[in-house]
Amino acid sequence: MSLPNPFNTRSTFEANGASHAFYSLPALKDAGYAIDRLPVSIRIVLESLLRNCDGKRVTEDAVAALAGWEAKAARTAEVPFVVARIVLQDFTGVPLLVDLAAMRSAVDKVGKDSKIIEPLVPVDLVVDHSVQVDFAGSAEALAQNLELEFKRNRERYQFVKWGMQAFDTFKVVPPGIGIVHQVNLEYLAKGVLKDANNTYYPDTLVGTDSHTTMINGLGVVGWGVGGIEAEAGMLGQPVYFLTPDVVGVHLTGALQEGVTATDLALTITELLRKHKVVGKFVEFYGPGAKALPLVDRATIANMAPEYGATMGFFPIDEETSLYLRGTGRSEEHVSLYEAYYKAQGLWGIPEKGAVDYSVDVELDLSSVVPSVAGPKRPQDRIVLPELGDRFNSLLTSPVADGGFGRGEADLTKKVALAPHVGGGKQETVSEEEAAKADISAASINEMAANRPTPDCVETPELANGSVLIAAITSCTNTSNPSVMLAAGLLAKKAVERGLSVNPLVKSSLAPGSRVVTDYLAKTGLQPYLDQLGFQTVGYGCTTCIGNSGPLDPEIEKAVVDNDLVAASVLSGNRNFEARVHQNIKSNFLMSPPLVVAFALAGRVDLNMSTDPIAQDKDGNDVYLKDLWPTLTEIRDQMAAALKPEVFKSLYSDFTSQNPKWNEIPSSVGNVYEWDRESTYIQEPPFFTDFSLEPGTIAEIKGARPMGIFGDSVTTDHISPAGAIKKDSPAGRFLTENGVDFVDFNSYGSRRGNDRIMTRGTFANVRIKNLMVAPKEGGYTVLQPEGTEMSIYDAAMAYKERGTPLIVIAGQEYGTGSSRDWAAKGTNLLGVKAVVAESFERIHRSNLVGMGVLPLQFKDGTGAKSLGLDGTEVFDVLGLSTDVKPQQDLTLRITRKDGSTEDVTVTCRIDTPIEVDYYQHGGILPYVLRQIIARN
Repeated sequence: MSLPNPFNTRSTFEANGASHAFYSLPALKDAGYAIDRLPVSIRIVLESLLRNCDGKRVTEDAVAALAGWEAKAARTAEVPFVVARIVLQDFTGVPLLVDLAAMRSAVDKVGKDSKIIEPLVPVDLVVDHSVQVDFAGSAEALAQNLELEFKRNRERYQFVKWGMQAFDTFKVVPPGIGIVHQVNLEYLAKGVLKDANNTYYPDTLVGTDSHTTMINGLGVVGWGVGGIEAEAGMLGQPVYFLTPDVVGVHLTGALQEGVTATDLALTITELLRKHKVVGKFVEFYGPGAKALPLVDRATIANMAPEYGATMGFFPIDEETSLYLRGTGRSEEHVSLYEAYYKAQGLWGIPEKGAVDYSVDVELDLSSVVPSVAGPKRPQDRIVLPELGDRFNSLLTSPVADGGFGRGEADLTKKVALAPHVGGGKQETVSEEEAAKADISAASINEMAANRPTPDCVETPELANGSVLIAAITSCTNTSNPSVMLAAGLLAKKAVERGLSVNPLVKSSLAPGSRVVTDYLAKTGLQPYLDQLGFQTVGYGCTTCIGNSGPLDPEIEKAVVDNDLVAASVLSGNRNFEARVHQNIKSNFLMSPPLVVAFALAGRVDLNMSTDPIAQDKDGNDVYLKDLWPTLTEIRDQMAAALKPEVFKSLYSDFTSQNPKWNEIPSSVGNVYEWDRESTYIQEPPFFTDFSLEPGTIAEIKGARPMGIFGDSVTTDHISPAGAIKKDSPAGRFLTENGVDFVDFNSYGSRRGNDRIMTRGTFANVRIKNLMVAPKEGGYTVLQPEGTEMSIYDAAMAYKERGTPLIVIAGQEYGTGSSRDWAAKGTNLLGVKAVVAESFERIHRSNLVGMGVLPLQFKDGTGAKSLGLDGTEVFDVLGLSTDVKPQQDLTLRITRKDGSTEDVTVTCRIDTPIEVDYYQHGGILPYVLRQIIARN
């Protein structure tokens, strides 16, 4: 069989003394394309089009369109991107596996071979989102949390193990290994891959977590998609997206002493949000980018969802090779990697003027200063010394202005707790734990014994601004040895001064991989973190996604009863309302060493430059500058961080390293045997009454508003996440099905059961439906009766009446994690259209993927300007089978008094393939019909 050779680009390159096949991008110059002027990220996507150019999925016209990319052109063409592999985390991976199982069941029911449903590209699922911080502050916390994780999730893990045997290309990294993005960076990513025809090509991917972009720091093109898009990708569909603008960020200078990669990432997040990079590629270049270590690049790339970009890409150079070697990839592979990218003309960080970008942004790294972000959004950066004043200002600012609406008296309000409340206890350290430290366990424990006992241990007090959770967590920072070592060094200096963490603080350390534990142990820093209560609680995505676990019941009761604005500090990437903990309203992102510092201080309403953090064992004030490690101190420890033999050992033979995983039984067979009594895994209704014929596109008539929302409604607000409340529709459902409250687990762990997830959609305790303002939570008003009830109950009442639903929203609708259940739940509630002032990229795509119509108000128009109150009836006119991407439609508003108003809206079905998805009722029915037709 002859292989395709579009534009005569099939060629060879030399590596390791042999000749290897590839599709040459430089060869496109002979066809008249200025390949050297294209952004590096565009060129890597272009290679995929070249290699997969079969005249069907990818045409020569598509190749030519992307090869002729112009920096300032209008964007109307779609790119059919065939990715090399797919990564999943378990919160999104399990429902994706449920959908695949449901597709096999649907195929089996129509008499076809169920094995035609099979991933066509490698799929890796990393089980990392299920561990919760139920236990913290003790040496036993890790084992206790892991034990509870396996107990809670046994049924889910049995299902995952079924998937491992049922699908040939489906691999699993079991619990207790690390966070998906860090595992991807340290282990899964190869940089260059080879197909069955011995053709080499770039490592590219999509992942079912928005922070898949972390891999961009390694020069790998990839980003987060919803599970819905990922399923289509793994079943052979290209990932379609509009040809993007590429924003070039020219980095110059170097970070100053005392400034971390986290500070840089938060600064870039603020900067690029202002430049409105949503839906665009961002590419970093220039001397500042070239000088950044790979781990710093990964920290910046990880935050791409926070600045809104599709990617935050760093091109390939010597630093990427250095990282591959340091993390255990073979010398032969690294040599081939270098030879491939040099042959493609993709080697090296571009200088200014070498590449054409749609927009150029400048940043001098020397201008970056220590920062935090919050209290509700990651782009709201605060210069560190200003945090105290900023918090107090927000405390008394109106809610409408982003504040907390408290009075002046709340600035000094104190709430006394019972004397025993709070930790108070600090861990003693064994000789074994301290063996590799440059100090004996006895010395550390003596320091602990000599530290002053704060007054608050005897009579602990809570106030607005009290830190109740301090978590070193999240792939963003735990992947970066420089900030992790800085945290350890700061802890060491604090212990040596006799300091202790405020006893009301729940402190925890959740490394992104076991490699972190190895180097913290080898540098002798872990015992000091242990001494301050930062014991390892698990290897997974914990506090950053709401798996922070419970607070002391008396502390939580005091917070709720007194309506306190308590704080969390975390080294994460997300701090949306009710994400970290439902009753902690103020959440600040920061570097790991700052997390330790604020845990010591126990409050956020202070100036870290001028106010003391605490007093030492001699009663002297201790300031942040007294504890902060120097760059030299950090660099002295860095040699222990990247040891190839450690990576090779820890990323081998997961089975023998995880006996609990081995104990989990698995069912067998190609078609899953659904258990109708299960409260974790159920066959979803997406293929009920499945027909081989697509539906039609028609106007929406007589829709009632399910909710009217303001700006920045996130997927955390929409999608079920965090704890399940006992009195919620989902909680009542579990109780009715014999599940005790103690066994409710989280919404994330029950994403394989649509009965629970639909009940939890739009049920966030902090969501603000303006139809029931000022009340918060998942409530609406059933019309025309005007009866207030839960959104789920109202949706079911409307469904019985045959009334379609509509959602009205403001700007940036659907920001946050790429939770497919935010779209699935919207669909299952009966919502036919969402009309917003603007959409975040992934959620808009997911809505179309679930057959929900996204519509966008024209500039200056919205719920407020139209005076909407929820009593209206809506029609969407002009919608038909020949609808065109991004065409104008009419939204007709019929008010309570019978008057009507027609408003022009943009149909945000953005590409031709999305028209097909929408007509078929979503991407999954479309793909299933395609597969059955082919077979």
